[in-house]
Amino acid sequence: MDTWNQLLGGFATAATPLNLLWALAGCALGTAIGVLPGLGPAVTVAMLLPITGQVEPTASMIFFAGIYYGAMYGGSTTSILLNTPGETGTMVTALEGFKMAKNGRAGAALATSAIGSFVAGTIATVLVTLFAPILAEFAVKLGPPEYFCLMLLAFTTVSAVLGQSTLRGLTSLFVGLAMGLVGMDQITGQVRYTAGVIELMDGLEVVLVAVGLFAVTEALYNALYEGKSEASMNKMNKAHMTKTEWRRSWPAWLRGTVIGFPFGTIPAGGSEIPTFLSYATERKLADPEHKKEFGTVGAIEGVAGPEAANNSAVTATLVPLLTLGIPTSVTAAILLSALQNYGINAGPQLFQTSSDLVWALIASLYIGNVMLLVLNLPMVGLWVKLLKIPKAPLYAGILIFATVGVYGMRQSSFDLFLMFGLALVGVAMRRFDFPTAPVIVGLILGPLAEAQFRNAMSIGEGSFTVFFERPMSATLLTIVLLVLITPRLLAWHRRS
Repeated sequence: MDTWNQLLGGFATAATPLNLLWALAGCALGTAIGVLPGLGPAVTVAMLLPITGQVEPTASMIFFAGIYYGAMYGGSTTSILLNTPGETGTMVTALEGFKMAKNGRAGAALATSAIGSFVAGTIATVLVTLFAPILAEFAVKLGPPEYFCLMLLAFTTVSAVLGQSTLRGLTSLFVGLAMGLVGMDQITGQVRYTAGVIELMDGLEVVLVAVGLFAVTEALYNALYEGKSEASMNKMNKAHMTKTEWRRSWPAWLRGTVIGFPFGTIPAGGSEIPTFLSYATERKLADPEHKKEFGTVGAIEGVAGPEAANNSAVTATLVPLLTLGIPTSVTAAILLSALQNYGINAGPQLFQTSSDLVWALIASLYIGNVMLLVLNLPMVGLWVKLLKIPKAPLYAGILIFATVGVYGMRQSSFDLFLMFGLALVGVAMRRFDFPTAPVIVGLILGPLAEAQFRNAMSIGEGSFTVFFERPMSATLLTIVLLVLITPRLLAWHRRS
C-alpha cells in the first residue's frame, strides 16, 4: 500500500503544469530525434546536459526520460518508411516494417509500432513501480565485495556485448577506467595523473566527455565519412489497423514485453538483443498462413513484437539505474551522469534520500506514454517531414549547442579543447569499430568500483578471499567468468 501512496505523490509532482510541459517537451524532442537517422537519445541528452544544469533536478530528469523513450517511439518511423533505423533498437523493425510500407501497409506498421510501444511501456512501468523498491531494499543489504562484483559484471557484459569484439569492448572500457583515475583520489586526497594541469584536479567532467564522444563525434563523423546523401521520402499521413491486424498484434505486444523487460534490468548492452529474440520468436510462432509473409510482403507480428520488446527494455533500464546506480545502456549511463551533476547518487539509498524525485520520475513514465501515443498516431505526417532537414545545418547546430553548453559549464577554453580532442578520439574509435559506450561506463563506475574494491580489501584484511567467501559475490564472479568464456567455447565448438 505504501508503494501506491508514494506513486500517487509522484503523480501529484509530475502532474504540475511545469513538469507536464517538461514531459511534453522531452517526448516531442525525443520523437523528433528518433525520426532523424543517425541521432539518438544518448547524443541528445549528452548535448543538453550542460544547458539544463540550472533546471530543477526533478524537471530535468522528467525531460531526459521523455527524450529517452520518445526516441524509441520515433526511431520506428524511419525504419518503416525509409528502411533506415533511427535507433539501433529499431533495426529489426525495418526487416518487416519496410516491406509492409512498400506493399501499401505503412499505416498498419506505424500503428502497431506506436500502440505496441504504448502497451509495452505501460506494462514495463507497472513492473518498475512494483519491483524497483523491492530491489532497492535488497540492495541496501549488499556490502562492498558484492558491489564491486556487480560493477565488474557491468564492465564485462557491456564490453562483451557492444562492438565487434570483446577485445575492442574491453579496450574501450580500460580507456574509460584510466580517465576515471584522473584527478584527486577519493580516499587519500592525493592528486594523480593530471600532468600538472590545474583544470584536471577535479577529474574529467563526465558531461564534457559524453558531449565530446557522442554529440561532437556524431557531427564530425558524418561530415568526414557519410557525406551529404539525403534520404528519399515516402508519403504517410495516417496510421491505422484492421480488426485482423489488431488480433495478430496484441499477442506479439505481450510476448515482446515479456522478452524485453528482463534484458533492460541486466547489463546486457541495450535493446538490440531482445528485439532480435522477439523477432525470432514471432517468426517461429506465426501461423503457417502468416509465416510466408515474413521476408516477403511483411508480417505485422515482425513489427509488433520487436517494438514492444524495444520499449519494454528501455523502460526496464530504470530499475538497475535507480536501485543499484548501474547503467545498462549508453543513455542510462548519461542519465546517471545527469543525476551526479546534481549531486545525487543513484543507488539503494536513492529511494530514501530523493524519494520525491524517484516517484515523480516513475509517474512521468505513465504520463509520457500517453503523450507519446497522442503525438505518434495523429502526427505521423509531421514527424516524417523532419526527414527533409539537410544534414549540414543539422550537424552544424549540434556543434554550436555542444560548444556553448560545455563552455558555459566553467567558462574554460581548456574544456573546449578537451571536448574536441575527445571528439577526434571518438571519430577514430568509431572508424575502427571500437564502441564508445564502455568508455562512459568505465569513467562513471570506475571510481566507484575502485572505492568499493579498497573497502572490500579492508574488510578482508588485505585478502582476496573476501570475494569468494561471500555467496553473492562468488556467484557474481562466476557469472563474469561465464560471460567471458562461454562465447569462446561456443565458437570453438562450432569450428570443431
